[in-house]
Amino acid sequence: MDFTPTEEQEAVRELAARIFGDLATHERLAAAGTGTDAELWKALCAAGLPGAVEETGLLGLVLLLEEQGRTTAQVPLAASCVYGILAVARHGTEEQRARLLPGLRDGTTVVTGALPATGGVAVREGRLGGAVDWVPWLRDATHVLVPDAERGLWLVRTEDAARIEPVELTAPWSAGRLVLDGAAGERLGTGPGAYEDVLAAARVAFAGLQAGVCAGSLARAVEYTSVREQFGRPLSTHQAVQLRAADAHMDTEAIRVTAYEAAWRLDEGLDATGAALTAAWWASEAGKRVVHTGQHLHGGMGADLDHPVHRHFLWGRQLDAYLGCGTELLAELGDLLAKGDLS
Repeated sequence: MDFTPTEEQEAVRELAARIFGDLATHERLAAAGTGTDAELWKALCAAGLPGAVEETGLLGLVLLLEEQGRTTAQVPLAASCVYGILAVARHGTEEQRARLLPGLRDGTTVVTGALPATGGVAVREGRLGGAVDWVPWLRDATHVLVPDAERGLWLVRTEDAARIEPVELTAPWSAGRLVLDGAAGERLGTGPGAYEDVLAAARVAFAGLQAGVCAGSLARAVEYTSVREQFGRPLSTHQAVQLRAADAHMDTEAIRVTAYEAAWRLDEGLDATGAALTAAWWASEAGKRVVHTGQHLHGGMGADLDHPVHRHFLWGRQLDAYLGCGTELLAELGDLLAKGDLS
């Protein structure tokens, strides 16, 4: 396997880094509150970054999401790309791809996902009933990808839902409670394994986002401890600080490399179920260690809710539990091992 980015992937990552660096500033994030930065989303779409994921694959998306995570930019990039562009491109019919992909590329169509499946959604004659307690970026979405009790995937227009009730999460992800009550939906992916493929891709994508969140938290901690003095010398010269920062660096690299491997396997059409679970486990367990370290190394400043590092803490804890926390992911890995299905 080779994780070296292609020229296209590297160009997309560099462009994303410039846009996020210019627009996802502390002042703009503070002004956005818990909502999405509409201007930033327009800039990303105008640069063609969501549409580029069709060419750069899941690994390219992971590279993009790392850059988003470094700044905790409040845009539905991960959701719309993994539940929209990649899901439709891989599992949609020819008609669905022709109808949906142009809007997904230019950002006028935004898809989020009500994953993982909880068994609470029933389908009868193309109508969906039930509710999902919280769906990230639902308040920004035009469509939501909903799994039914049998793990079939249905694309529902948010305007067809019975109700969308605002929900505030740990991280500012414009979430909402989805109430269906007979909402019309169209089936996406009639073949076997569509749900499992989309869930695996989502776990890998959000692991890449967590890698960026952790890298950004650690970078802020390094900058702060290099200038903050205690007993006449910078905090960064103290051995205890160096050891915690080193551990956080290794944890961040573990999240990154497992996400890269899982993304590469999915892009190559190889079995990636175990690799996706492994990446998600590292994102959960190591991710929360890193963001706690980033906050702790800021000392009293880390307790300031208005400090930039606090956003990394909130995002890291949200990503820790999204799509399965560490113990749930280990249980799934254990089931794969017991069945002999872990490659």
